[in-house]
Amino acid sequence: MTASFDHAWAAVADVDGWMTRGQARALFDAATSCPPGGTIVEIGSFRGRSTIVLASACPADATVMAIDPHAGNDRGPQEIEGYEAEAGRDHDAFVRNVATAGVADRVTHLREFSDDALDHIDGTIDVLYVDGAHRYAPAKRDIEQYGTRVREGGTMLIHDSFSSIGVTAAILRRLVWSRRWSYEGRSRSLTIYRATGDVGRLQNAARQLAQLPWFAKNLALKAALTAGLGTVLRRLGRDAPEWPY
Repeated sequence: MTASFDHAWAAVADVDGWMTRGQARALFDAATSCPPGGTIVEIGSFRGRSTIVLASACPADATVMAIDPHAGNDRGPQEIEGYEAEAGRDHDAFVRNVATAGVADRVTHLREFSDDALDHIDGTIDVLYVDGAHRYAPAKRDIEQYGTRVREGGTMLIHDSFSSIGVTAAILRRLVWSRRWSYEGRSRSLTIYRATGDVGRLQNAARQLAQLPWFAKNLALKAALTAGLGTVLRRLGRDAPEWPY
């Protein structure tokens, strides 16, 4: 029996990660559409926050393939390289958190880069969640390689859409004019796509391109935070805005 969303959200209250309640709800709803015995693939698990939500919602005999090398690179916002010491702790925390949430029996962890992990995914994918490396080339590769494995009617969710430059560029290149992927909307930077076959390209593209002003706003906020806006605001006794996700 799957857990309720409130139960799943409570289970990740103390798990580190970048995911809002609305984004967790989108993941939960997508996972509930996974058929018995189906496959959910997650690229980028970090410490298990999204993994737990997905595994809490899917059928008991479904499998969540959680892909994360825990190698100390592409670890989080502004954490691209040099976090090898933290990587081991991230992996230990992932294993512990998934077990504590009671969903370890539904999760298969592939501690590999997504390029290498693809060979371990059998058959089609029912739900795909992409939150891996945010640079253009790996983001585009994940969308292409794993997206083609998603069954018709399946769901693909992408984190940091219209927030990360690399992820957004990959979406513009591979999804905006796609005939297969229907843009269903977003929860902040989490976009939702459905593999619906032949879609109306112009309307579908227009709905995605309409998100670009929000993308520009996110880039401006990131630039301001990088330049020290957060430090200035805290010195003035004000709350600094969060890194957009």
